[in-house]
Amino acid sequence: MIEIQHVSKWYSENFQVLKDCTASVEKGEVVVVCGPSGSGKSTLIKTVNGLEAFQEGKIIVNGIDVGDPKTNLPKLRQHIGMVFQHFELFPHLSIIDNLTLAQMKVLGRSREEATERGLNLLNRVHLSEHALKFPGQLSGGQQQRVAIARALAMDPVCMLFDEPTSALDPEMINEVLDVMVELAQDGMTMMVVTHEMGFARRVADRVLFMENGQILENAPTQEFFTKPRSERAVQFLSKILNH
Repeated sequence: MIEIQHVSKWYSENFQVLKDCTASVEKGEVVVVCGPSGSGKSTLIKTVNGLEAFQEGKIIVNGIDVGDPKTNLPKLRQHIGMVFQHFELFPHLSIIDNLTLAQMKVLGRSREEATERGLNLLNRVHLSEHALKFPGQLSGGQQQRVAIARALAMDPVCMLFDEPTSALDPEMINEVLDVMVELAQDGMTMMVVTHEMGFARRVADRVLFMENGQILENAPTQEFFTKPRSERAVQFLSKILNH
């Protein structure tokens, strides 16, 4: 579903943020990307749908070459759901309107069809009773679940999550992770940047560990947690898991 081949990116001549990154995500696979802050995790995930350009290498998503100048990136992004750290909901629109707008404008669905799909998805993320509220009336965890439902409303072939719980209060984190676990169990292809190692252990098929713009580890989850190969991953895990 996602093929990342020797991808490198520079922000300036002397600041390289991604260094020869290679990884793949199979259909239905959940891959967690972790590592210390500033290691390039968010940048890597944003290159997958063309939100960040890259200078070297190749990224293929569902058979489409992301870096090809001829690729219609807005069209490609219709098929790749993206959930950000800060929910990015429209504050002046009701929850259901947040879910129907892109369906009608981009996918050409009728209001009835878009509303039905939106309500089904709100039900799926356990928020159906909040359809007529506005984002500001919901907690952070609820808003993030709305953002997940909004991404799903576009019928994506895969979902990208960029630290979806890092802006949340601790007690709201699990309600978002629970929805992501359900998605994974339903077979959604997912690439998730997160510090939530419990979630990674429970749901991920594989873990990518990054440091200084490089993928240092690309291992099955169990192997990553029990036998990390790099000294840096050993340090990272000992810090995170002992908290």
